[in-house]
Amino acid sequence: MKADIHPDSYRLVAFKDMSNEDIFITKSTAESKETIEVEGAEYPLIKLEISRTSHPYYTGKSKLVDTAGRIDKFKNKYSKFNK
Repeated sequence: MKADIHPDSYRLVAFKDMSNEDIFITKSTAESKETIEVEGAEYPLIKLEISRTSHPYYTGKSKLVDTAGRIDKFKNKYSKFNK
């Protein structure tokens, strides 16, 4: 693999699923103004509405998080095609 191919901002970042408080750490270049301490180390924090631990496809549950009303907007928009 080539050396020095990643940007300077490529570092460990904590992603937090806000629906179930799950936190996972991975490398990313995502910008963040907030930080969080996990197991004694401080990481930049990226908040997520849904992740692999709360997504209905991966969990097998039919729970659906819809904070912006996107599903209702979709149903209203395409209801004229439903007969």
